[in-house]
Amino acid sequence: MIPTSFPPAEEMSRLTARMLLEIGAVHFNAETPFTLASGLPSPTYIDCRKLISYPRIRATLMDFLTVTVMRNAGFEAFDNIAGGETAGIPFAAMVAERMALPMTYVRKKPKGYGRNARIEGVMTEGQRVLLVEDLTTDGGSKLSFVDAIRETGATCGHTAVIFYYGIFPQTEKTLGDHGVALHALCTWWDVLAEAKAQGSFDEATLAEVEAFLNAPKDWQESRKG
Repeated sequence: MIPTSFPPAEEMSRLTARMLLEIGAVHFNAETPFTLASGLPSPTYIDCRKLISYPRIRATLMDFLTVTVMRNAGFEAFDNIAGGETAGIPFAAMVAERMALPMTYVRKKPKGYGRNARIEGVMTEGQRVLLVEDLTTDGGSKLSFVDAIRETGATCGHTAVIFYYGIFPQTEKTLGDHGVALHALCTWWDVLAEAKAQGSFDEATLAEVEAFLNAPKDWQESRKG
């Protein structure tokens, strides 16, 4: 069912951050930083996959994501909702259900047998496809999914995520240069503000996280090795 009433974008961002904190999806650790997929250290880590285990929260966030996309891109802007393997698949299914649209998913690489497909489900030439994922950092991983969608003859000019890091200035340019607009519910800045408001972490940890968010590259360079 398509939601018809929703709060302003700022309130949706705050509530999204609150829900992520409530279920323990947010991890801050300045003393023993996490290692990102890039190999670089970070005092922050987020696990949006946990959301699928919390029915009330996941339903609310999928309502938020659906209305955000419709508000920003249009109410009749899409013909197909595609999830990125693997974290984006359940969220794409829930958004597709709300928008009463077909759902597909995109593999990270061809499966290597049978049809050797990257697109699972039915996607046809000319369809306008929304790519749904759990999060984005610098936007780079989205480009491969977008290209796979476009290879079918469909178009993909929008991607929607629950969480956007919001600290790497090149992200939206990287996507924009590829003809893709980004729609997100909240960023690290929203999470930090809500963590401060709730007192979710000690002040020293919050200060270190804020230092990282203000200058992530400098923070990482000072802690490599």
